[in-house]
Amino acid sequence: MQEDFHYYATYCAAYLAGFSHEESLDISYCAQFVDMCSRTLLTKLEAPLDAATTQLSLEMMDARTDIIGLQDITRIWASFHFLPRDLYAQKKWRTKRYMNKYRLICGPNGDLLVKTVELAKGKSLQHIGIAMHVLADTWAHANFAGTPSLVINNTDRDFYEIFKEDGREIERKIKFKHSPSSPDDIENGVYSNSIYQGNENSIMNLGHGRAGHFPDYSFAKYKYIPAWGDYRVIVKDNPSDYVKAFTQLVYALKYLRGQFESFEKDTYDDSVMEIYGDRIRQIITKRQIIASDDWRGFGQELSGKVVEPFDINKYQQEYDDAPRIGKDYTYLGKFMKGAIAQKGMVTEEISKSGNILAGFSKGISVDNWQKLTKR
Repeated sequence: MQEDFHYYATYCAAYLAGFSHEESLDISYCAQFVDMCSRTLLTKLEAPLDAATTQLSLEMMDARTDIIGLQDITRIWASFHFLPRDLYAQKKWRTKRYMNKYRLICGPNGDLLVKTVELAKGKSLQHIGIAMHVLADTWAHANFAGTPSLVINNTDRDFYEIFKEDGREIERKIKFKHSPSSPDDIENGVYSNSIYQGNENSIMNLGHGRAGHFPDYSFAKYKYIPAWGDYRVIVKDNPSDYVKAFTQLVYALKYLRGQFESFEKDTYDDSVMEIYGDRIRQIITKRQIIASDDWRGFGQELSGKVVEPFDINKYQQEYDDAPRIGKDYTYLGKFMKGAIAQKGMVTEEISKSGNILAGFSKGISVDNWQKLTKR
């Protein structure tokens, strides 16, 4: 997902869940900051590098793709952007190496999502914002994995967009090209993607890079045949999924406010759509590169307050000026604490499943690790 959903739509969800205007801004700021908190920024702030929640393009160019490098990449992308749906998925006649990547495929309503939301319970608004970013991305990034893999993440030549024209649904083959400086051409179905690399572990094969930003667009409905899908066509319906993402955000945020005793899978706050459904669907289905203005307008109508644009520099001076012993209590310090906790939890769960791709969890003994990795 993009800033339009992570920042502005998350603000709307938080406000509808009962948080105040100021609290909703804090939650949505951190939901968006997950896409900004790189090691480059943390180095500038002299902050813990373990708190990185993303990697910049320039950082990725220098990333190693040996086992140590792959583990570093996976810890970040699987923890915050491509949360695995089923770490114990089964598939016959596949090698352990294949299954390690297959089990990292992202999707909504997995056990790790429950753990992610529960981990934020009783924590700071910053930590809640991180969890909402992760939740939202389970819908947008479904069917891709947060580890480099040509087999899992490549897009086949028969990649079609499905959209309505003159009241009927039609299909149009998408043209992918590597042109980062050129904006996506929605009208003609031309989208930029990463360069094809036949190397299974090339950084170009991370996440949905082979499909560019297209999976992040809320209006996108498409079909393709991923290599891991046993040659079955997969149809991804973002308009439907984004409605579920939004209503699940509201439900999760109500749980985090204490309105519900537990967070359950596949549960949504449908009352939101009963009241605001037409407006929300209008925003989600509008064919545009970024829907920030529409979501922002909706948020301001809900609260009657100004929703200020996201500013990456907003809290950096406070962190810089704080004494070393007090940095953990600053706005960004609380974000970093939440980020480290989320990454640690996901890394431990992946390693407990016997999967080596996120590295060795400190909470598991060497003997148990050796037993687990033989599964």
